[in-house]
Amino acid sequence: MKHVTSMLVACLVTFSAAAQAADDPPFLDQKSAATADGHAFFTHICQACHMADGKGAAGAGAYPALAANPRLASALYPAAMVLNGRAGMPAFGNVLSNQQIADVVNYVRTHFGNDYHDPLTAAQVQALRPQEKP
Repeated sequence: MKHVTSMLVACLVTFSAAAQAADDPPFLDQKSAATADGHAFFTHICQACHMADGKGAAGAGAYPALAANPRLASALYPAAMVLNGRAGMPAFGNVLSNQQIADVVNYVRTHFGNDYHDPLTAAQVQALRPQEKP
């Protein structure tokens, strides 16, 4: 499953890179991903399904709007979605760090008509991850 998710992320990154505007962050390879911000992760991963304006899409599938989305009021909801996935959304917990998840969630919660400024932390994301048994 890890390889399937990695392949999906690579496809999404490639699609986003091909569609990016001149003022968007550069293509995310492993080196640049280490220093990328929430906007870069949104542009290169999320926007492929949720669209550049965050309004979602319908067609071959239904991709919910992130724009003006009241479900984003609690930072833990989108964090759990990014971490674990749900329905047609893949989990990104095995390819994004706690800080990267916090960054993209904080970006989405403060853009696209969302005005939620209580930041999600990497520690909160870590607490959502399954705990390994000793």
